[in-house]
Amino acid sequence: MSTIAQTTGGADPRGTQPRTDPRAWLGLAIMSLPVLLVAMDFSVLYLAIPTITDQLEPTAAEQLWIVDIYGFLIAGLLITMGNIGDRFGRRKILLSGATLFGLASVIAAFAPNPEVLIGARALMGVGGATLLPASLSLISNMFPNLRHRSLAIGVWTACFAGGSAVGPVIGGVVLHHFWWGSIFLLNVPILLVLLVLAPRLVPEYRSGTTDPFDVLGVVLSLLGILPLVYAIKHLAADGVDAVGIVSAVIGVVAIVAFIRQQRSAKHPLLQINLFRLPAFTSAIMAALTCMMTLGALSYLTGIYLQSVLGRDVLAAALAGVPMAVAVAVFSLGASRISSLLGTRGAFVTALLFAAVGNLGLLGLGTDTPLWIYLAATTVAGVGYGIVFSLVSEVAVASAPPERAGAASGISETSFELGTSLGLALIGSLATLVFRGNSDGRDFSDTLGETLRHATQLGSGQGGDLAQTARTAFVDGLHVAVGTSAGILVVMAAVIAVVLRRRQAR
Repeated sequence: MSTIAQTTGGADPRGTQPRTDPRAWLGLAIMSLPVLLVAMDFSVLYLAIPTITDQLEPTAAEQLWIVDIYGFLIAGLLITMGNIGDRFGRRKILLSGATLFGLASVIAAFAPNPEVLIGARALMGVGGATLLPASLSLISNMFPNLRHRSLAIGVWTACFAGGSAVGPVIGGVVLHHFWWGSIFLLNVPILLVLLVLAPRLVPEYRSGTTDPFDVLGVVLSLLGILPLVYAIKHLAADGVDAVGIVSAVIGVVAIVAFIRQQRSAKHPLLQINLFRLPAFTSAIMAALTCMMTLGALSYLTGIYLQSVLGRDVLAAALAGVPMAVAVAVFSLGASRISSLLGTRGAFVTALLFAAVGNLGLLGLGTDTPLWIYLAATTVAGVGYGIVFSLVSEVAVASAPPERAGAASGISETSFELGTSLGLALIGSLATLVFRGNSDGRDFSDTLGETLRHATQLGSGQGGDLAQTARTAFVDGLHVAVGTSAGILVVMAAVIAVVLRRRQAR
């Protein structure tokens, strides 16, 4: 084990808390780089989709898979990769994932068609699934001092949450100057820095267990998560059919079988007993809810800014800066807020802030001043930032050190699964409203395709079609953010009740 791992456990000269090796902070900075990249690559395509659509001409289904496949595979593999890191070495899996992520980014950057881009995004998802739990669980080894660990988790979460929020900003700036593939090439130099410095600054850790690996649990977890998410996406987009029903049945049956198998397994992949802890369960549900609503909000407002308000990609990117700053700042300040309000109060307050921000977007129209968007998304960012940091801290604190990777895998699965479900459910709801409000006109599957068709028709008939399409999209956006706000309020109420009962005991 490295020198850092050996020296971090000593007692603090002043008495109560073990000291943290100064190099641990440099290691944290290095580990935060892939976290930032993985989070950015969820949202970096939001502003790039119109450009990719023009260049590669994907179908509506391919367009959604370009965005979704990355999150689907991360969600399906996080728990597995967290367990593999615990057993075979968290730093080793971190570096392996970084290598795969970098190679897949290069393939994505030069993809000649939608199929290759989808495949590259899938490989990036596999790499990303190794990076997140490995980096978060290593924090528990590198920071034995509880106060320092809390701050380190806040930094990690700020990178994750801030990366998701700043992804469209960075993507927009890059797209303003270069071709769409350059947004993926940004990953390569940053990952090279990680590969060079991490072996020197980040300690290795493995649980040392010789227990058999739960291969059946891995298979059942994948058979549950992937078909079920696909079924939700397929049924929302294409309606009820045999493919969607069969996929849903396979997913539900596999998840039920997975839970039963985990309860009886001698060496389970997932610590089911963690969900008996009210704080842990509340945190996971809050993460799932927030990422659902944030993913849908980011995706839909990216289209709104460009295709409805007519902002260029750089202006749309800069409009996301206030929210990104709010998410990052309040992620870092979440521990202080939690100490003032308590875990229950912090969760409820944060969820309500996010709900108010989503409700503020009901004020958007086809010619709304930009300040309304900026104010609403900044308020939402405050809430999201607090929740994301609390979730990560509760997940790591709830597990023994040797299972920190598995516990962080659960929390990160809720993040990634929430993003995918947000696009599949709330995003598809907005699409259904968009198509339903066509007023008898010939709408294409997306607003971008409809506007291109309107351009071909000329200024008269085409202008009327374009205005109707923009109005219909705004209607869909309103339904989506209104639904998101309702979900967040309900979750705040549930957490308030659950954690109050815990305190009463």
